[in-house]
Amino acid sequence: MASERMIGLDIGSTSVRASELEFGKGARSAGGSPTLLRTGHVELPPGAVRDGEVAQPDIVATALRRLWSQARFESKDVAIGVGNQRVVVRELELPWLPLGQLKASLPFQVHELLPMSTDEALLDYLPTAEGDGPQGRVVNGLLVAAQRDTVTANVLAVEAAGLRPVMVDLNGFALLRSLARGDVARSTAALVDVGATVTTVVVVDHGQPRLVRFLPVGGHNVTVAVAAAAGVTPAEAETLKQEVGIGVAPAPGREAVVEAVTATVRSLVEAVRNTLVYFTSTNPGHGIEVMVLTGRGAQLPGFGQYLSSASRLPAILGDPLAGVRHGKAVDRDALRGHESSLAVSVGLAYGVAA
Repeated sequence: MASERMIGLDIGSTSVRASELEFGKGARSAGGSPTLLRTGHVELPPGAVRDGEVAQPDIVATALRRLWSQARFESKDVAIGVGNQRVVVRELELPWLPLGQLKASLPFQVHELLPMSTDEALLDYLPTAEGDGPQGRVVNGLLVAAQRDTVTANVLAVEAAGLRPVMVDLNGFALLRSLARGDVARSTAALVDVGATVTTVVVVDHGQPRLVRFLPVGGHNVTVAVAAAAGVTPAEAETLKQEVGIGVAPAPGREAVVEAVTATVRSLVEAVRNTLVYFTSTNPGHGIEVMVLTGRGAQLPGFGQYLSSASRLPAILGDPLAGVRHGKAVDRDALRGHESSLAVSVGLAYGVAA
């Protein structure tokens, strides 16, 4: 059995990021650790991707070609992720069928449950448990319904760059694969990935996903608010927000900037907290024990403490590279402190190698 390699491609609102993993002979079945062979990212101009959906495919394709050239990826095969408010994820119990037949039956079983026509949706189902119901054997799991055009837009941009999408997966499931390990996999945890304009929240109960939500706010929203308050460019605002952080007393002359950061972060934190409260209220006996934070937005100074205080839950910074070996082409020093930004791309690569 030869080694397996796959590249996970994370298309964000402000950058494209890819990570290539290699699993040695029999490593997946034996629980072995993969090797990170290459990783890289290229920034995108404003408006190229809006809320996780490609809006300007030519620009995104150009950025992807540049990324492949810079990082020297050898393969064109990629796993891409999707995740925004046009993707619906909900728990659903269905009569038991073999998985292939169950997935084929989804358009007929869920058409009344969705805010979209099943003709306009791409449907998938992730079983998490089986049991017995009043009418016989049942399966419990998560239904995933994505607007077909939002997925198609991303696929076409990837193909325009000369790449081959071999799998389209949910960003939330990618987070699960890259982060639900060790103590996190043995607890009920909330994975919170703060992207540029979309924050993904995944509640994982002992390794099984129970809830996935996409919130339409992220770190770039904070940058935009700071730029407006201070009258500076987005690049200057990015530096300014990192200097100010959240939850600290404002320096003289920085009051407007601090208020812009605080107001935007408060909105994000409240949305995350409400999501966690909803899960707890609808799943008695499954209280969330810890939050695992990833994404560039989560690296705002003070963000973890602010969210932890608001939710009354401990928060830790996730490391998708824990237990992952580094190949010779990987610059460990350049990655240090930025590991959490790789959570989605690494998790996507895990999904195909599984």
